Amino acid sequence: EVDFVAVRENKTEYYQVAASVLDENTLARELHSLKQVKDNYPKFIITLDDYTGDYDGIRQINLIDWFDTQ
Repeated sequence: EVDFVAVRENKTEYYQVAASVLDENTLARELHSLKQVKDNYPKFIITLDDYTGDYDGIRQINLIDWFDTQ
């Protein structure tokens, strides 16, 4: 299950939210939900981790950084 789907101005984005995905099992679980979505809209994992990354097009972003972009 995906935590949030945001739609605004005809743009759709998918979000998973986790305190941390430094544990590989947690990361795999969060990625799995987003990988099940078979469209090309942006997909994000929002965490408190300082690390950001890209996993086959799924972007990991820090919560504070995400707030700054909204």
